[in-house]
Amino acid sequence: MASMNFSSSKQFVKPPQRGIFPLDHESECKSHMTTYLTCLNSREAKAQHHKCRNLSKLYLECRMEAQLMAKEDLNDLGYSVEATVDGAQEYDKSKERMGYIAGKHIDKRTIGKTKDSWFQNWLNR
Repeated sequence: MASMNFSSSKQFVKPPQRGIFPLDHESECKSHMTTYLTCLNSREAKAQHHKCRNLSKLYLECRMEAQLMAKEDLNDLGYSVEATVDGAQEYDKSKERMGYIAGKHIDKRTIGKTKDSWFQNWLNR
């Protein structure tokens, strides 16, 4: 059955600039990929993906060398020295263990009536 196109003008499709690249059918970079994914799924790296940053960089470098993606400066992809995460700590959820519930402290009768409720004032503009 033929598809129906009601558009009278011809449609032009532009490929995306990034994000779509050939699959690694010959498994040239599979070892880098599995090492990176193993790191992401490890207990130590849960919610701390910056610990696996160097492995993702190696994986992208492998893909570029195997011509599975266009060669780009890794600084432009977020691997610059300024983008390095140092001293990050996982949130310990101590408030939640003590019974804290987010938003519970807000008195609903005063929402939008006080001057220090800037967000509600902004919403009510």
